[in-house]
Amino acid sequence: MNVRRHHISGLALAAATVLGLGTLSACSTDSAAAGNTDKFDVVASFYPMEFLAERIGGAHVNVTTLTEPGQEPHDLDISAKQTARLQESDAVLYLAGLQPAVDDAVGQSSAGTKIDAAKLTHPEDLGVEDGHDHGDHGDHENGLDPHVWLDPVKYAEIAEGVGKAFVKADPDHAADYRKNTAALVKELGDLDSSFEQGLKDTKSKTFFTNHAAFGYLAERYGLTQEAISGLDPESEPSPARIKELQEEAAADGVTTVFYETLVSDKTAKTLASDAGLRTDVLDPVEGITGKSRGDDYIQVMRANLKALQTALGTK
Repeated sequence: MNVRRHHISGLALAAATVLGLGTLSACSTDSAAAGNTDKFDVVASFYPMEFLAERIGGAHVNVTTLTEPGQEPHDLDISAKQTARLQESDAVLYLAGLQPAVDDAVGQSSAGTKIDAAKLTHPEDLGVEDGHDHGDHGDHENGLDPHVWLDPVKYAEIAEGVGKAFVKADPDHAADYRKNTAALVKELGDLDSSFEQGLKDTKSKTFFTNHAAFGYLAERYGLTQEAISGLDPESEPSPARIKELQEEAAADGVTTVFYETLVSDKTAKTLASDAGLRTDVLDPVEGITGKSRGDDYIQVMRANLKALQTALGTK
């Protein structure tokens, strides 16, 4: 999109220092791109970034994603075609620390605008305790938990930063980007209120989940996440960890072991069977598929709320 790339070139230096929006740099060429349209072409690293780009950009953006529906994002490898798409895009929206292959590709890309969602909020080291080797932290920068989008408050902070980045990169449509950002932030605020009220008074505060994706959500709403695996959904728990969870389930009144739609449910169902517990889905919203309980982030998160209320025993 040649016109907008001229806009980016003039704004790059100033934008790079605005509110920690990450690296925003001028694209060195104006050559036609495979995804180059008359719109603002955005490449998103995976679904939560795609959702933000589409909702904030509205009719003015053409959004593509590097992680296909049903693909587990942690394991993504970047193809040559996807690398070319990054090079030719007007903007790339990604979350550093979640997908190492994406981080490397973005670092080498000359995309017009690079927006790192991790710099738009405050990732934390939540001290995941999963009872086995913490080598799974190796994919996550400095041990920080990258699953910030599962906290509606942090996700709203990211949305505000993405909106500002879009305004800087494509000022012709600034008014619409601001309006769309405000509407999304309000919707996320309503979601936060629903979680706060819906989980305020429950019989139990502890839930078991397949991998440690829900630490921010637990911290936000006064819950305790106990993960079978660590931050890596494919890591295997030790026998000692399984025994520990069985004992904890009895002590804390845990009723349910949650699993996910994009990774194997075998370990979760085995633990549940051995401990006499139910199973249900708690979706980390890393991708939307036909198995998802909703068509977008908001709907799936509301389904997650209902599942938690049932498992924790809402009073």
